[in-house]
Amino acid sequence: MTDQSAAESTTPVSLELWSDLVCPWCWISKRRVEAAIAAFERPHDVTMRMRSFELDPLVPVGERLGVAEHLGRKYGGGVEGGRLMNAHVSDVAVGDGLTFDWHTAVRANTFDAHRLCALALEMGGPALQSAAYERFHAAHFSEGLAIDDHEVLQRLAAEAGLDERRVAAVLAGDDYAERVREDEQLAASMGVTSVPFLLANGRAAISGARSVEDYLALLRGVVTESV
Repeated sequence: MTDQSAAESTTPVSLELWSDLVCPWCWISKRRVEAAIAAFERPHDVTMRMRSFELDPLVPVGERLGVAEHLGRKYGGGVEGGRLMNAHVSDVAVGDGLTFDWHTAVRANTFDAHRLCALALEMGGPALQSAAYERFHAAHFSEGLAIDDHEVLQRLAAEAGLDERRVAAVLAGDDYAERVREDEQLAASMGVTSVPFLLANGRAAISGARSVEDYLALLRGVVTESV
């Protein structure tokens, strides 16, 4: 049902979504926020910027530990416990059109992938940044690829539409490292300790993976000043 007040408002909406590329709930949340934007009365007045967050910045680059084994070690229950956790999120993700292959997914450091997402934002704005996030998410969750491997990142970034020479230059140095750190520091300044975390117009926020309806209510509330 159309919200008349939201339809008549002229207030633009700026969304910032803190997310990690190896967080399944972050991918689910991104898809749901996008669905909410599509259902919003004025979708063309909404922009969404993805912001970097590392759930575990100390993951050794090159480690190839299976995700199920990692979760079992971290939360208990061993590999079987990790598999049960994965099965739950997989069941939820089906409703969002996402498929996870937990048999092949491996733990990975996400810092360099986040740097490339920052490059994508600079090169092509939110649309290219979103494409990079989607490609990296799919590589990790559905294809069993290690998204801290530079050769893998080089190929994935090109497939997402980034300039191959720019990507190679970024991976060879430390460009955009400060951008990633700034996102993380901003999250910390707001007391954010987990993701997904969505901020609308710098004042209204939702933590965790919520329903499309919740995100739509946030959009409407921001433009009608009811949140």
